[in-house]
Amino acid sequence: MIKSLFRWFILGLLPVAALLAADQPLAKITVQLDWVAEPEHGGFYQALARGFFREEGLDVTLVPGGPNAFVMPKVATGQADIGQADSTNTLLQQAEGLPVVQVAAVFQDDPSGLLIHAASNVHTFEDLQGKVIIARPEWAFLKFLQKKYHLHVSITPQNFSVAAFMGNKEAIQQGYFIAEPYHIVKAGGQMPRFLSTWDAGFRSYAVLVTNRKFAREHPAELRAFLRAYIRGWQDYVAGDPSPAHEALKKANATNTDDFMNFSRKMIVDEKLVTGRDPDGGAAKVGRLDPKRYATQIAQLEELGILPKGKVTVEKAMTTEFLPR
Repeated sequence: MIKSLFRWFILGLLPVAALLAADQPLAKITVQLDWVAEPEHGGFYQALARGFFREEGLDVTLVPGGPNAFVMPKVATGQADIGQADSTNTLLQQAEGLPVVQVAAVFQDDPSGLLIHAASNVHTFEDLQGKVIIARPEWAFLKFLQKKYHLHVSITPQNFSVAAFMGNKEAIQQGYFIAEPYHIVKAGGQMPRFLSTWDAGFRSYAVLVTNRKFAREHPAELRAFLRAYIRGWQDYVAGDPSPAHEALKKANATNTDDFMNFSRKMIVDEKLVTGRDPDGGAAKVGRLDPKRYATQIAQLEELGILPKGKVTVEKAMTTEFLPR
């Protein structure tokens, strides 16, 4: 193999980097996803299926998650090198001392929000006054809404199903913009409306986190991963998504073409990956803004959820591993 490569190198037909990397073992990286493999992970699976990780010298394993993915503990203890989470809960767990750092965006805005029936008289956040909301009681966005809009609401814990929502036309439920609307329509309901976190001014990211020790000891591998990862998302939203979709079918047999095309359209149309701000676009993929972290930290401190001064922007996130 090496003799053959050397012959092509002598002929000037093979780059030096390719010759040097030909006999190098791939660096192994394990990524713990937050949920079962679905189009919300399209960029990861596109990079895997298109060989972008391998081109960077990486052997990447994507581990699907679920309701009990335990992303943060796995990353903190080195069971996974990289994990997917949201910036809000990561900030809260960083305050508790978990040795993790946020290194890249998955979505420029976390797609969690409130699902509202199409025929409901709830159209604004102010209309939530006195309503019952099916949600995770610890969801920080609920406290944000209650404080900002002076709301008095009742919370019913959710169980990751749309059954309760479907059975009550006045139901309001925490949901993921990308997936739940499809399942509601598929079950015979109308396309629900969505009250988004970003429209209320709660700009949380979906993020990638890594262990500080991993970042310190493997900076080159982390930079290589993020280059391939960003390329994967750019290719998934702007190009042919079929490589990722085929890989997603293998990873999760419940993925159908109809569901994946629907979910991808939701991601693209709402500019979740590329960003809705004026500077949004392909160059925004994966990027984190320190100013937004400062705002979010201040919001969480004001709500009394995050102890004041416990987490700073500099401790919470870094952009040093993102492509220049």
